[in-house]
Amino acid sequence: MTRSGSQEPRWRRAPEERPAQIIGAALEVFGEVGLARARLEDIARRAGVSKGTIYVYFPDKDELFKEVVRSTVIRPIERAERDHAEGTPADQLTGFMREHWRFLRSREYGALHRMVLGELRNFPELAEFYTVEAIARGLQVLTDIIQRGIDAGDFRAMDARAAARGLTAMFISHAVWCADRACFPHLADKSDDEVFAELSDLFFHAIRARGDAPVA
Repeated sequence: MTRSGSQEPRWRRAPEERPAQIIGAALEVFGEVGLARARLEDIARRAGVSKGTIYVYFPDKDELFKEVVRSTVIRPIERAERDHAEGTPADQLTGFMREHWRFLRSREYGALHRMVLGELRNFPELAEFYTVEAIARGLQVLTDIIQRGIDAGDFRAMDARAAARGLTAMFISHAVWCADRACFPHLADKSDDEVFAELSDLFFHAIRARGDAPVA
C-alpha cells in the first residue's frame, strides 16, 4: 500500500516509459560527474532499473549520450526545420530565438554545456556527432531564416551565416551569465524574459533594413 499522493516508484512504471527514464537519469548523472566518470550502474540506479535494462535500449554509454543529445537538442531542431517556413521572416526569427532562449535557460542545457566545454574533445566521435547534428544543423536553420529575410528585403544585406553565429554566441553567453547571477551582478535584477527582450531588440535593430521601422 502506498501513501496518498506519493509518486509511483520508477521501476513500476510502464516499460514504454523506460527509455525516457534512462535518458533523464543519464542526463542528470552526466551533468553531475561528467561523461568520462559516469557509470551505467549509477545511471541505472538513478533511473530505478537494472543495468541490464539499459542494454535492452542502448548498446553502450556513447549511444546513450547520443540519445540524450537527440532528445534534448536535435528534436527541437527538427521541429524548427519543419516549422521555420511559416510566417514572415521576422516571425520565424522571433519564434526561433524564443525557443532557443528557453532551451539555453533549461537544466538540460546546463548539463550539456558543461560536458561539451569540459570533456567532449576527449571523445572525438561524440564531438563530431554533436558538432554535425546539433551545432551545424541549428546554425543552418537560423541562417536560412535570416537569408530569407534578406531576400525579402526585411533584413539588410549581410552574411547570413555570420549573423547566425553572432546571435547564437550572444544568446549563449547571456544564458551562462544568467545561470550564475551571483558572479554576474549586472543581470541580478533582470528576469529571463527581460534579458530575452533586450537581446531580441538588439539583434532586430542590428539586422533591419536601413530606414525601416523595427521589424519585431
